[in-house]
Amino acid sequence: MASAIEAQRAGFRVVLIDKGCLVNSLFHYPANMTFFTTPELLEIGDIPFPSAHIKPTREEALEYYRKVAEHYRLDVRPYQRVDQVSGGDGNFQVRTTAVNPTILGALEASEEHQRIPGRVREYQARKLVVATGYYDLPNIMHIPGEELAKVFHYYREPHPFFDRDVLIIGGKNSASIAALELWRHGSRVTLVHRQPGMHPHVKYWIRPDIENRIKNGEIAAYFNSTVSEIREESVLIQTPNGEVRVKNDFVFALTGYHPDYAFLQSLGVRLTPEECRPIVDHQTLETNVPGVYVAGVIVAGSRTSEIFIENGRFHGQHIAQDLKKKLSAAGS
Repeated sequence: MASAIEAQRAGFRVVLIDKGCLVNSLFHYPANMTFFTTPELLEIGDIPFPSAHIKPTREEALEYYRKVAEHYRLDVRPYQRVDQVSGGDGNFQVRTTAVNPTILGALEASEEHQRIPGRVREYQARKLVVATGYYDLPNIMHIPGEELAKVFHYYREPHPFFDRDVLIIGGKNSASIAALELWRHGSRVTLVHRQPGMHPHVKYWIRPDIENRIKNGEIAAYFNSTVSEIREESVLIQTPNGEVRVKNDFVFALTGYHPDYAFLQSLGVRLTPEECRPIVDHQTLETNVPGVYVAGVIVAGSRTSEIFIENGRFHGQHIAQDLKKKLSAAGS
């Protein structure tokens, strides 16, 4: 959205294509989530972000970005998945397939299940900006049972898991928040993390809470441990003291997410070997493919903790300046 606003301000016609709804990643955040930042650091397009809280909520953010889209009359084409990009600088062809908009919780549904047969659209564009984030692709553990229906890679809300045995894999902020919410809403929670303790980057107001719950035995925790198998009614955990079998109804594998490297490579964008960063001009954010720009967290490749809304929202300004310069020089 930030990139679209800046390009639109620079005088270009802009179309935003998203396989989900407006700000789809934010929509799929936990329902009761509070941002770790202040409202002004989430602002785009010079539109103030009003909030009743020091740290805004997910619900406030969704309303804010809806209002921004309305204010700038952004041409958003939701529920369209980009299947193919052909052509080149100045004349790209983008083909999309419609996605079923009724699957509102469908981050984990298969792509084939989401597509609507026959609903294909094609667009032409002089330039492309890829700002797909990283939240749609979870880091898979590749362990037996991970494909079971009781396993989730995203946490939404605690109510459906009342009075159930829930296991959480992970030790960062998302795992900590999910463990605390589930415990406070009546779940029996077990946490498994491969490190000796909670990740050092867990937010300072969350860390004492989760550590005290573990210390008091209210949340069971296995550190220096990994899940080796997920079964219908139990989970096997490899611990320093040997294998442990725990009773289980649901698993949240909150092991992180990664950008769609395959999509970037399909465009011809080269990635660095170790961190999968797109090869870009850091002044303009144009990739090695002329006419293709990247914005947001995907600029950092696998180092997804480097870029957030707070700093990624300025990428559109760099891109718009370069677009205006190049297209003006071309006389169009």
